[in-house]
Amino acid sequence: MDLRPYYPLLRETSLLRLMRDDELDLLMSCFAPRVRRYQKGELLLLAGYETRETGILLEGQILALKNTPDGASVAITQMGPGGLFGDVLSGSSQRSPVSIMAQTACLALYLPYDKIIQPCAQLHDSHLQLLKNLVQTISNKYFALDRRVELLICKSLRTRISLWLLEQAEQAGSDTFAVPLTRAGLAEYLNCDRSALSRELGRMQREGLIETFRGSFKILDKDRLRAQCQAA
Repeated sequence: MDLRPYYPLLRETSLLRLMRDDELDLLMSCFAPRVRRYQKGELLLLAGYETRETGILLEGQILALKNTPDGASVAITQMGPGGLFGDVLSGSSQRSPVSIMAQTACLALYLPYDKIIQPCAQLHDSHLQLLKNLVQTISNKYFALDRRVELLICKSLRTRISLWLLEQAEQAGSDTFAVPLTRAGLAEYLNCDRSALSRELGRMQREGLIETFRGSFKILDKDRLRAQCQAA
């Protein structure tokens, strides 16, 4: 399959960012990546199984689903084209804690992890850049986990929500921003009950602190949000 039409998308991912077309040509030649189409509802990855591939979504939408103790599953993250999955998991011996399901018909590219970490004999500069990008990607996820720990040590749900909203706005560079997390996913991230999260967001909206939309937020009073974080 000719992947060149997807190069602009690939270079926007953290793994292949800023790579030129000729560099991507070399990597695709070395990796011989697997490409697969999925129909809506098909699984790209099943919870409880290992993987040795890093996936990049080329078309469509996917959901990360987590099983609950009662046997149900909740959608915690949604990803569109350019979404990266399995990048940390494929380098470990751990089994996936989530399932990845096609929310719509989609197309995914899979890079074999063993080839990512073992450069070919020619040792292209593009491959060295890929390794740097991988280390940076994993490092960013480590610091994201550290920020989550800082959130979770806050006893007040209002404080956790406020800190999270301020962080998201800073990352987006705007007081209006979209998030990949579903409400169930955000509740899990903030370690709270989904209904408690909905109630608190509703109160914050009525108090004029935020506006909530499907998949996005708007901060209306950043100073008051900061004050609530400092008062906690």
